[in-house]
Amino acid sequence: MKTLSITSSVATISLFDRKMIIRDLEIDKNKFTYLGNKEILHHHKVAFFCSQKCPSHLILKSYDWAINQRDKGVCIISGFHSKIEKDVLDFLLKGTQPIIMVLARNMKKRFPIEQRKAIKENRLLVISPFDDNITQNSRESCYKRNEVILEIADEVVVTFATKNGKLEKLLKIDRSGKKFEVW
Repeated sequence: MKTLSITSSVATISLFDRKMIIRDLEIDKNKFTYLGNKEILHHHKVAFFCSQKCPSHLILKSYDWAINQRDKGVCIISGFHSKIEKDVLDFLLKGTQPIIMVLARNMKKRFPIEQRKAIKENRLLVISPFDDNITQNSRESCYKRNEVILEIADEVVVTFATKNGKLEKLLKIDRSGKKFEVW
């Protein structure tokens, strides 16, 4: 597992819940905004990716994998953006293990109740590598988000990457030393 250089400072108080504080974070000289427990970054982190379109035979396998990782207490990092990734997040939120969500936009002001609960329990870390002016996901911001996830993760699991899609192209970049599992 690689060592991350992590520093942080308080930035502002979130509008959606007065008790939650949005902070600035620096990981290996890259600046991020974060909400939640930054100590989660010290866990062994497994990235999870799945393209928007996924063959049906891999969907159930993804759900079984998520339940298994949850039960083992494995820290999962993802954008939780595609339908399957969102479903995996739902399974993970039912556990107690740490989770890292990397946004493809600026820090959100509102989170679903299950995510707010996990943040308050110090087991969900939400990271945004974007300035306040990036208010929506775009293809470019999703690509950048996935780069950040790959940089932070210790291992990578890919349920499905569309042929010639952005995720497939990103995964072809040499990531020496990382364990990759592609279904």
